[in-house]
Amino acid sequence: MQRRTFITGGLILAGGLSLPFTALAQVANINDAINKAGRQRMLTQRLAKAYLQIGQDVETETSKKILDQSMSSFDRQLVELHAFSPTTDIRGNLSRMEQTWQEYKQTLVGKAANKEDAKTVLKLSENLLQMADEVTMQLEKHAGGSTGKLVNLAGRQRMLSQRLAKLYQATNWNIAPANAAATIETTRKEFAAAMQTLQAASGSNTRLKDELLLAQSQWVFFDTALHQNSDGKLQRLSASNVATTSERILEVMDKITVMYQQLTG
Repeated sequence: MQRRTFITGGLILAGGLSLPFTALAQVANINDAINKAGRQRMLTQRLAKAYLQIGQDVETETSKKILDQSMSSFDRQLVELHAFSPTTDIRGNLSRMEQTWQEYKQTLVGKAANKEDAKTVLKLSENLLQMADEVTMQLEKHAGGSTGKLVNLAGRQRMLSQRLAKLYQATNWNIAPANAAATIETTRKEFAAAMQTLQAASGSNTRLKDELLLAQSQWVFFDTALHQNSDGKLQRLSASNVATTSERILEVMDKITVMYQQLTG
């Protein structure tokens, strides 16, 4: 099954919204590199979430757009990070990411979403997540001091939101790994703790404080959706709620990550 590739300026969100993720055609500086590597980390999970949603006919058209555009964004940002890469080790890790990415991409679009391939998608999403996280941490270390820590932490929240949604949808489809419930709980705690750290680091920046308050309110909606455990007719509605609320919190956390990037840049 072939899919169209949507070349746009941002990630497609629920309701047709678009995030201005890729306004720049290249990496501007080290904090921008940390931000984009962190987005790659998030996209590994967002792609799997979209695939699982398509397989279950949950927010199907929006999920297809998310899948198409997220693939395009991952391809583009991988090229940008290669071009910027400041060390041999980072370049090597990006090359290894490319190999796994090609396998992941073929699984995502090779044929109609199905449970058997979904298990491979889950495995590859975890492998690629580890690789992208390593590159992000390497870039933060290269930045030196505390320069990129807030950018990395805020950007990691984007990934956690998508990982939670991915694990929920996998559980909903009865293909989740045995430790999914424990992983969801651990990830929820990590997200909540990081929100407190980011709020403490916002200083006197009123705009940042306002966005963090908005993110906190979106987290309440998302967390409530994650706790829904419906059967039968309500099962798809619960899955749809997770799909849409995960996109809303992603939108807010991406904006906050850019704000920290500018704050620490």
